[in-house]
Amino acid sequence: MLTYIVKRLLGMVPTLLLVAVAVFFFVHMLPGDPARLAAGQDADDQTVEMLRKEMGLDKPLAHQMVNYFSRLAHGEMGTSLRSRRPVTQEISERFSPTLLLTLTSMIWSVIFGMVIGISSAVWRNKWPDRLGMTIAVSGISFPAFALGMMLIQVFSVGLGWLPTVGASSWKHYILPSITLGAAVAAVMARFTRASFVEVIQEDYVRTARAKGLSERIVITKHTLRNALIPVVTMMGLQFGFLLGGSIVVETVFSWPGLGSLLVNAVVQRDYPVIQGLVLLFSVEFIVINLVVDVLYGVINPGIRYK
Repeated sequence: MLTYIVKRLLGMVPTLLLVAVAVFFFVHMLPGDPARLAAGQDADDQTVEMLRKEMGLDKPLAHQMVNYFSRLAHGEMGTSLRSRRPVTQEISERFSPTLLLTLTSMIWSVIFGMVIGISSAVWRNKWPDRLGMTIAVSGISFPAFALGMMLIQVFSVGLGWLPTVGASSWKHYILPSITLGAAVAAVMARFTRASFVEVIQEDYVRTARAKGLSERIVITKHTLRNALIPVVTMMGLQFGFLLGGSIVVETVFSWPGLGSLLVNAVVQRDYPVIQGLVLLFSVEFIVINLVVDVLYGVINPGIRYK
């Protein structure tokens, strides 16, 4: 297992290099001049040129790329073009709110989605199945920004129960986590149902029932472990999407996280911040996939890695 993990970690290096190269050229293809945006539309050409030189944007693109990868080799992501602060500091200040929001959304959505999915599989083609799948389809179909604005209108503007801006208390997490996790809960419900329906029809499950075992034991002991393997895969992918895809929700709720930081960086053409965030999201996906693979062996000890 340890050898497998080390190999996977070493395999991250070429992947991240390719991502870094692609992102570097992509951000420099974005329309707009960062120096002009920083100086303002009324600034003269001399001021803009001075800012461009200060930002290092006056050098050839190849020279800028060499400088960028040289900083990465030393564990640095550069300096923000707008705030003049290290990119690592900009990201670290915004990482915690996004991580906590993602974990909150993931916990409730996984529990809710798996309960609905298992119930639908056990009582398939009956009213719990129809009700659960109706809820799941609604969760997938409803856009996140529309759900967020509806929740704000009802629970903040109308009832005044919950705040909408900031992340200073547990109440601030309720509406954003519901908005962010609704689609995940729906996907988990449908995926869990499909996985459990497939496993329930296996011969060993029918044999367990024929032995007179209770339905609870059949589901928890003979079905759950085998059905969880594809569910864990989906769970890991959804967690990665939540970490990197909370931009809409963070924008709707003015959440001080990585999503809003990325939006601001794109608007301001802050190249180092954009590159740092995309690299971070790539690392997150790779690490999450590795954790999911390791969890396979925990769920099913029969799986061996080489």
